[in-house]
Amino acid sequence: MINFLIATGVIFTLMSAWIGVQHLARVYAQNHPEFGVAKEEGLGCGKSCGCKGGACQKE
Repeated sequence: MINFLIATGVIFTLMSAWIGVQHLARVYAQNHPEFGVAKEEGLGCGKSCGCKGGACQKE
């Protein structure tokens, strides 16, 4: 039972830390517009779409 509680605590801590990192990245991007917007993983042109002519089109 203790292993379950430890695993649950570690997972919750890691998820909370990742949400905090994302928040800090958004705040930093908002305070420094010269660097552009914060890039979210999986959004925009990337792995899941083909970029042609500057537009992202789903395959």
